[in-house]
Amino acid sequence: MELSGKIIQVLDVVSGQGANGTWKRQDFILEIPGQYPKKVCITIFGDKVEQFAVKTGDEVKVDADIESREYNGRWYTSVKAWKIEKAGGDMQDRIPDYDYSQDSTPVNNNSIDLTVSEDDDLPF
Repeated sequence: MELSGKIIQVLDVVSGQGANGTWKRQDFILEIPGQYPKKVCITIFGDKVEQFAVKTGDEVKVDADIESREYNGRWYTSVKAWKIEKAGGDMQDRIPDYDYSQDSTPVNNNSIDLTVSEDDDLPF
C-alpha cells in the first residue's frame, strides 16, 4: 500500500535482544491530507531505521505492508514501511532536459487519399 503525507512526529528508537540477535524499530506518525486529515502510526524495522532517517516535517511517500493478528481475542494491526521516499523537490530534478538542438522540421503526412467516392453508403 502507498501512503503520502507529512511526518508530524518521530518516536524514539526501541531496541532489544531476541533469539536471532539485536533488533530495533522506530515508529513515526504520518498525517495524510484530506478534508479530514488522518494520522497513521508507521513502523520501520532493522537497518531501515538508519537508511530512511525520517524527520518531523518531512513530506514523504511510504510503501508499506498492513497486517492484522489476533491475540487473546483482540485484533492488532501494524503498518510496516519497506520503502520511504522524500516527496517534493524541484521538478527540474525529475524531468530530463530536452535537447532542443535536434532538427525540428515538420514531417509531411499528406500521403492519405482524401477524395470522396460517389458510391459511398455512409451518411457522413
